[in-house]
Amino acid sequence: MVEHCLYGVKVYCDRPLFEQPVLLSAVAPGEHEALQLLPVVDSYAPAVYPVSFHLYSTHGREVFLRTERELAVSAPGQAWCLEVVGVVSFTWNGRAPEIFYQLHDNGTWPLLVFWFVHMFLPLHLTLERGWDFIHAAAVEVGERPILFIAPSTGGKSTLGDYFLKKGHPMLSDDKVATFPLEGQFHAVPSHPHHRPFREFEVLGYPVEPFARLSRPIRAFYLLEPAAPDAAVAITEITGFRKFEQLLPNYLYSFGFLREQRMRWLAQLAHHSLVFRLSRPWNIKRMAEVYEAVCSHSRALPEN
Repeated sequence: MVEHCLYGVKVYCDRPLFEQPVLLSAVAPGEHEALQLLPVVDSYAPAVYPVSFHLYSTHGREVFLRTERELAVSAPGQAWCLEVVGVVSFTWNGRAPEIFYQLHDNGTWPLLVFWFVHMFLPLHLTLERGWDFIHAAAVEVGERPILFIAPSTGGKSTLGDYFLKKGHPMLSDDKVATFPLEGQFHAVPSHPHHRPFREFEVLGYPVEPFARLSRPIRAFYLLEPAAPDAAVAITEITGFRKFEQLLPNYLYSFGFLREQRMRWLAQLAHHSLVFRLSRPWNIKRMAEVYEAVCSHSRALPEN
């Protein structure tokens, strides 16, 4: 079995997930049981899933989450299936570490890896372990994570790519697991791949440097475009506005997770610094934005 570390969890697979070997990233704070990704056995008989939820229409695929009972936080032994129609299915039982994969007619190993790493694992860790993910790009400045949040095509991957090229370790290109620990929220490295381009069903290219430790979050920067000739401006968001800005970026909005989501967001907003980063929509001024963010984040007090 080949060992990987993804989103802070050790994952063992019967074959390597990536063509190029990558260094293992950090495990999340606390004790976490490892997962195993295995092919279905020859005697596999598909379970009956009376509850089917259309999860996504994305990357040109239809994605369904299926289970044997009403959608809720996973119960021990509960049968689950995440199906990417025509490509791959991942099945598992609640609270069990084994995840079984089955390729379909249009499935390939690279497609399986993309859907497992990019989509399945964050969902699985949310349902099974109550983890909280935020849709963000994250890099380190001065050995502390800063997170860029923005809508899709809002520029967070482009800005993260610029920091990466300047030698700053990356924690995540798109999805960040967060954990409260001793009054601080930590960001956990996801997987060492980066996709600054718009291409479906690829993880991107392997990156180095990649963050190796879970560290307390220094700040969130909400990206907002400005006129190409506008000045770079960073202003603090305070009070309930922090909650409002973080809420749309919680990765999964299932109704049964509402209480968990509200509790996490309230704590995160209370313990975190959140800023609005108004930056000129002008790629030629990226260096100016970079210098402004670095200077600003390094000057922040330790939280």
